[in-house]
Amino acid sequence: MNTLLWILVGVLAYSAVAVALQTRGYIPRSVRLQGPLTTIHTRRGRAFLNWLARPKRFWRAWSNVGVGIALVVMVGSFFLLILAALSALGTDQPSAVSQPRNFLVIPGVNDFLPLSVAPEIVFGLLVGLVVHEGGHGLLCRVEDIDIESMGIVLLTVLPIGAFVEPNEESQKNADRGGRTRMFAAGVMNNFAITAIVFALLFGPVIGSIGLAPGVGVGAAYGSAADAGIGQGDRITAINGTTVDTNDELLAALEATGGSQVAVEVNGERTAMVERSPIVVASAEGNPANLSVDPSADDPITVDSVNGTPVNTMSEFRTAVEDREFAVLGTSEGDRRTPIGTFAQVSPERPLADQTDLEAGDTITITRIGDQRIVDAGDLTATLDGYQPGDEVTLRLYSDGAFRTVTVTLDEDGFVGVSPAGGVSGLALTDFGVQHYPAGTYLSLLGGEGGEGSLDGVPLAGAAGSFLGLIYVALILPLASVVLGLPYNFPGFTGFWTNFFVVEGPLAFLGGGVFLLANLLFWTGWINLQLGLFNCIPGYPLDGGRILRTSAEAVVSRLPVGDGYTLVRTITTGVGLTMLVALVLTVFGPTLLN
Repeated sequence: MNTLLWILVGVLAYSAVAVALQTRGYIPRSVRLQGPLTTIHTRRGRAFLNWLARPKRFWRAWSNVGVGIALVVMVGSFFLLILAALSALGTDQPSAVSQPRNFLVIPGVNDFLPLSVAPEIVFGLLVGLVVHEGGHGLLCRVEDIDIESMGIVLLTVLPIGAFVEPNEESQKNADRGGRTRMFAAGVMNNFAITAIVFALLFGPVIGSIGLAPGVGVGAAYGSAADAGIGQGDRITAINGTTVDTNDELLAALEATGGSQVAVEVNGERTAMVERSPIVVASAEGNPANLSVDPSADDPITVDSVNGTPVNTMSEFRTAVEDREFAVLGTSEGDRRTPIGTFAQVSPERPLADQTDLEAGDTITITRIGDQRIVDAGDLTATLDGYQPGDEVTLRLYSDGAFRTVTVTLDEDGFVGVSPAGGVSGLALTDFGVQHYPAGTYLSLLGGEGGEGSLDGVPLAGAAGSFLGLIYVALILPLASVVLGLPYNFPGFTGFWTNFFVVEGPLAFLGGGVFLLANLLFWTGWINLQLGLFNCIPGYPLDGGRILRTSAEAVVSRLPVGDGYTLVRTITTGVGLTMLVALVLTVFGPTLLN
């Protein structure tokens, strides 16, 4: 039984028990139940809000800024959600981001929110809910709107929201501008908290975190795992040669002859690794007909090429460089396969338009002109030497035979294929370690990640400004999908902290800097999400309420007889459009498939 199903069972059990207790009169009047949702009401705190609301001109100016920000975000979210829905309809498979469970901000259930940072996420959520609803309550008093009660909303026992319940009659009597400011105050507070905590994070906190020596290990398998190297370790030297970057690690391995290599781990111990090429990933339909099972205990090994034993990737490449076809001796048996870049033909691109190949056809490219293509890196490096409009001659294997085709690159310089990584659709390594890009994550948060840490990373330039850093922080938990990095950013927690050291102005806090960084990151991330979500122009969200008051303001100036009906039509139409777009974004690819 998966985690989500257990949660649903728990919610149903809680609801049944809560209804039974309420029926017997054991639930106080201040607690109200609606299925799994529980609201706790109180009238306390109103005197404090009355005192805090005294500088009314300041709070009105503050909320007017919030109204402007909310309107901009409302328009942007409307069009972005429409585009997301259209994009979802154009794809056959749902992406990881659009999986229904990933719309739940529940660590361990949401694929992008690790369970290890659940306390920090809950803390950020509580802060966000308090300042959001506190903003509504404060502006109620600024605009002389009475408050019936305040409180929090629980999903079973988890706080998921807070609320301020204005007096309906008093709210109706308030002017339209006052109501609009009251609705916008919550999101304004969320965005303000986001700016404050990220300013602290990107400034003194990240400035106190540096990279630890060595190359971080994100995953270990095969020979490296057998030698005792594991996730969270750092490789600090290869055969006595110090390494600090992944490029240095690869260069040191390539310079090392023989199958056995001495690996210094964490600067403390030495592990002897027996190298042997293993297949760590495979593209579907690859010509070698090998399929990697990530859950398998024993990896697929490649022991020979045309009967010649190979122990390292350097030996493997030498063995296949002059052979466009080879027999690979593997732990799954011999595999006779073309050696090159396995790829799929893209639609509406040169190969599909200028040859008899069709979109979706699979091919293996072995040469471009006179240049031998062994893996996907060769393909990219060779095509980078051409310009848009150049003629390119490709030798490729398709439908059981080699052929040569000539195409003209399009205006983007593309030949028209989607290549799989590695050799013939097989990702190979002779070391069994996947690099964790700690320097890249640190650089994306405004820290010193080292030279070249942002090379090839999309949106790397955004990290040069404060707003750019906030945008990058928003998508870091989705780094594997949006930025193409091997891992989503898990925060500074657990064994991941072995990749970093504490230094600089906050060094006196020691490991507390990592806890502070996590609290700031997830508090800012959650508050930004809350603010953006509440700006969606659909009822009962703040954006939907602001849409209504804004529509009323515009319609009141138009020569129409029934303004109420027109306002209702506008708000209902926008709300339904947003709902349909959201449903299509989440479930569209699944339904189409």
